[in-house]
This record gives sequence, structure tokens and C-alpha cells, in this order.
Amino acid sequence: MPSPYVQERSTENYRDAFQVKLTRSAILRPVPEPESDELWAQNCASDYMVTCQWTVEGGWEVPEIKPFDNFSISPLASCLHYATQCFEGMKAFRGLDGNVRLFRPYRNAKRLAMSAKCVSLPQFDADYLVWLIEKLLQMDIDSSQCPPGASPRSSMRLITSQVDKIRAWPGGFGYAKVGANYGPSFSLHHEAQAANYDQVLWLFGPEGRVTEVGARNFFAIVRNRESGLLELLTALTEDKLILEGVTRNSVIQLVRSRLADELEVIESYFTIQYLKTALEEGRLLEAFVSGTAFFIKPVSVIRCDNEDFNLPQKENSTIKNFTSLIKTWLYDIMFGKEEYSWSRIVERDLGDFKLFSP
Repeated sequence: MPSPYVQERSTENYRDAFQVKLTRSAILRPVPEPESDELWAQNCASDYMVTCQWTVEGGWEVPEIKPFDNFSISPLASCLHYATQCFEGMKAFRGLDGNVRLFRPYRNAKRLAMSAKCVSLPQFDADYLVWLIEKLLQMDIDSSQCPPGASPRSSMRLITSQVDKIRAWPGGFGYAKVGANYGPSFSLHHEAQAANYDQVLWLFGPEGRVTEVGARNFFAIVRNRESGLLELLTALTEDKLILEGVTRNSVIQLVRSRLADELEVIESYFTIQYLKTALEEGRLLEAFVSGTAFFIKPVSVIRCDNEDFNLPQKENSTIKNFTSLIKTWLYDIMFGKEEYSWSRIVERDLGDFKLFSP
């Protein structure tokens, strides 16, 4: 089944028809220091935000870029009672050349539209949304950070979910970024952290099918027992059990285009027992997770059935490290070291910010 948001396109032919209002801020917020506790707390905001009102009678009104502020919301709002809400995860990157870039924003915009449809929220023009995000970034462009340094922990320790705990199921909405898809999983995540693990590796069904790691996609590099060839294993998206991550898709495309002779991508069902057997036989070579929040992270430990399984680590090895290679490629694209069609530079020119007319 093809993805509903695989096509990526530019707004160049559309922007003259888009409108936005601007209210400038009189006071600008101080920018947190790179790698500071304030930044890692992930609760600091930039100076501006975009709001857009929708009504049954009039549809979408003209969006407004205005100073960051709290929302005023009625206690009767359906999102508080029935979780009619959706969201996206996307970053703007300050490149090595000083430019600010968006990474594949159209995939995020179209996935947001898909998630909105999932919970019966009104649809919108994905190109319009990307254009608005660019305008917002033009206002906040000096608030974005330099390329990141090292993360607090270089690898991840995972613990498998319990048999009676399920994050998503066929026919459900595990494929969408809606609030109800994440909130119920937090309690198990907190239990994992209390036991000194970073995330939950969610298993599905009595056979323990591997799906996701928290809100991230999971990959394993395994040598096939019969053919001896290397395979990059990751869960299927066709049954809508997991989210089709933007970083996940990027990993798959890069591997297929640059490592086709060394590593075959296999999107399939596989179980935790399959991984344990491959590890015992020396065929599980690497495992990593992908996602917007923490990018690419190798996995060092998986706890299953009250036992820790230590995965191979190749930081100081002469053996080829595919995880590190893939991470480097993505980093170079995101931060402008390599020119690539996935990156979109946000221009500094604010343009005509009075009311745009069609």
C-alpha cells in the first residue's frame, strides 16, 4: 500500500496565493546556551508562534504569526475529553554554514494532515503549512542553535514491553501522531527509566513481534543464516501498526541508494526471539533507533525475560559500522555539509509581511 504522503514538492508555485498576518513582539527571549540544562529540559520556546482559527461556518481563517503566548481554551473543548488532537515532530537545523534548514518538511506536513483526518479534524493545504513554518522561522531565525554536540548517552538501553501491555494494534491508529497514541504508554516508559533503561521496545502479540522503541523506529542489522548476506531489518508499515517515521524513511532510502551491494533492506515481521537467536549465533551485528528527537542512536542492551542481552558495539572497531555511517550521511544532509534535495534552506528575507492577497 503506497504511503499517503510520499510525494515531496516545493511551494514555489503556490506562495503568491498564501496569506498571513503578523504581530511583532516587543520583547525577545534570551537564547539558551547550546547543550545547557535549559535546552535539554525541552520546555523553552522561541519568540513567535503561528495560530489559525477554524469554524464550521467559515473554515480556516487567515493565519497569524504573533508573539509566543499561552492558549485560551474552553473546558468543553473536545480535545480535552475525546483526544481529538494531533501533532508533528520536526526540527529546524542551524547548518555548518550558518544557514537554517528544514529537513523534508513536506513529509511532516502531509503526515499531519493524515493524522488530522484520523481524528476527524479539518484538512488543510500541506504546502501552505510548510510556507507558514518558513515564515515563522524567518522571524525566529536568530534563535536557532548551532549544530548539536554529543548527547548525554551515546547508546540506548531498551527493555521489552510486558505481554499484557500493547501500544498499538492492527486496525488502530499506531500509524498516526495523535495524542491518544502516546499518553497511555508513558507509565511503562517511566517504569523503564526507573529501572535504568532508556526506552521500551514494544512487542506485539504472543510471538513477541518487534515494532517500535517508544516513539521511535527500530532497526537491526543481521546476517542471514542461509544466504550469509547482511540485512537491515525494520518493522512493516503496511498494517498501520507503527508510524512511518521521516527519519526511518530517510534511512531506508539512503541504504537502498548507497549500500545496495552490502546491505539489503527488509521491511517485515520479526520477533524478539529471532533477534535473541541471531545474537547467540553471532549474526546480530548492530541495532539502532531513529527519530526526530534523538536522531540515530545505537542500541547497546535489550532486556527481555529478566535478562540483559548485550549487543555488539563498534565505536573502536575496524569492522564497518553501518549505524555510524548512516548517521553521518544524515547529519551531513541536515546540517548542509552535503547538498541534497531533502534540505530546504530558510531564506532570511521576510518578504511582504502585510496581509498577503491571492
